Amino acid sequence: MKNGAEYIIEFLEKKGVEVVFGYPGGQILNFYHYLGRSNLKHILVRHEQAAAHAACGYARVTGRPGVCIATSGPGATNLVTGIADAYLDSIPLIAITGQVKLQDIGKDSFQEADITGITTPITKHSYLIQDLKQLPGVLDEAWQVATKGRPGPVLIDVPKDLFLEQEDMAAIHSHLITRKVAREDNTEKMMPQIVERLSHAKRPLILAGGGVISAGAWDALAELVQRTGIPVVTTLMGKGAYPEDQPLALGMVGMHGLAAANLALSHCDVLLCLGTRFSDRVTGNRRNFLDKACIIHVDTDAAELQKNVITDFPVHRDLNDFFKALLEDPKLVRSEAAGEWSSRIQQWQNQYKQPEAYTGDILKPQALIRSVARLADPRSVVVTDVGQHQMFVAQHYPIRQPRGFLTSGGLGAMGFGLPAAMGAAFGVPGEPVILFVGDGGFQMTLQELATIREHRLPIKIFIMNNGNLGMIRQWQGLFFEAHYVASDLPAFPDFVKLAEAYDVPAFRITTPAELEEKVRQVLSTQGPVLADCWIDTNEYVFPMIPPGGKPQDMIGRWQNETHIRSISGE
Repeated sequence: MKNGAEYIIEFLEKKGVEVVFGYPGGQILNFYHYLGRSNLKHILVRHEQAAAHAACGYARVTGRPGVCIATSGPGATNLVTGIADAYLDSIPLIAITGQVKLQDIGKDSFQEADITGITTPITKHSYLIQDLKQLPGVLDEAWQVATKGRPGPVLIDVPKDLFLEQEDMAAIHSHLITRKVAREDNTEKMMPQIVERLSHAKRPLILAGGGVISAGAWDALAELVQRTGIPVVTTLMGKGAYPEDQPLALGMVGMHGLAAANLALSHCDVLLCLGTRFSDRVTGNRRNFLDKACIIHVDTDAAELQKNVITDFPVHRDLNDFFKALLEDPKLVRSEAAGEWSSRIQQWQNQYKQPEAYTGDILKPQALIRSVARLADPRSVVVTDVGQHQMFVAQHYPIRQPRGFLTSGGLGAMGFGLPAAMGAAFGVPGEPVILFVGDGGFQMTLQELATIREHRLPIKIFIMNNGNLGMIRQWQGLFFEAHYVASDLPAFPDFVKLAEAYDVPAFRITTPAELEEKVRQVLSTQGPVLADCWIDTNEYVFPMIPPGGKPQDMIGRWQNETHIRSISGE
């Protein structure tokens, strides 16, 4: 005989879960009573939102589900932002919440909230346990739902009394429920045409999304690129799917994508899209997206096919299976026009190159990121929060390995960075973790410095401090007549003193002259370190495609130029 708490804990242990992130409360204390006697390592965060983000960071860096725990009411609702982030970025997450007693549900009881109803739109599935006999089947199904196909979050809400209620679980038959009917796989019918299009394209291009990383298909992607010579662009979530220091890696596309990458996307005649959902940040106005190109879209989630962009070959298949079929086809060859296409891309790279150096008396964010990238261990996991610094890192920090770049893409949740870095540090113990975070986003979850210090996590925190909400200010400057409203942060704290209050070593970097030496000090200091970096308030993230625009509408400052101009139409 086992009670509900014991069975959940035993299930997690059998699934190989080692670390869980949580915060106790009244309705889940029964669970914590048994959790404290288990082999699971519980990380006490300082806010439930951090539990969800940390579990997400753990999952992103390991590929295994992250687990977060909270009590009912405010504890559960504080998980919502992290759950939504996991949902939009396809991250496997298991959220376990306590609920009021069965007899008290629906009576406006103390700390009662309908968390399954609240999270239904932002989970792959939400469960409310109403009978302990449901628990074995729900746990098995929830794990499968979170990890199979397109990964994502699930939530299991357990009434307080069911944690202690006992049942002979061995006598209960646990069976999985198939909630979706599999779509017919037409890959074999389409494959000859796909191979023919790729092999005879004059301007082929691969767009790699986060699905390549979720599927663990990066080696197959590298083999495809080597065999065909097709260049690769990535989405924000796809960074690291193909090493960014390779000649055929063009970088990120989209609103703040690199110019040559966006122009290659705009001018390709055959586009192979792998594990991407055609976000508006990539496509701009979807009605104008590559209307003359042949688009091959491969995704494990049938719901994404023909949803945002109508494609010529919608392929519903696991990416590894697709790569296997594609690479086994002897007719897949390098395009005869590959050299000409590469030359054209090289011209764009030369013509619209980002400045090589960011000099002057004021510290530029690009210079900071490039210095860290040059001096840091190449195995470092790079984490960002959300805002200008996120795009600067995406542009200027080359990611060489999969699961080496963690960011909040679809939701764009400020406050993600610090707890996600914490989760990553638990996922890859002892490995260096580098966090870039704005002064605005840092103040949303800075209390997790206590958790980081408690466990001496080797996280190097670079606060890119410009005294304002940088991306908001940029949009106001470019599109709202420089009418700056609620985007300045004049009363920011002394982040060095704040870090010292948490017993975290801290440095301040204010000028380009001290940049290299201070970065070396930060990176060489053992354990957690914080660097308060005073960067140029007036620096904008360029290139930038205005909302709904096309790549030829992209504005930026190109090499050896100080003024802003658009790419000329080509």
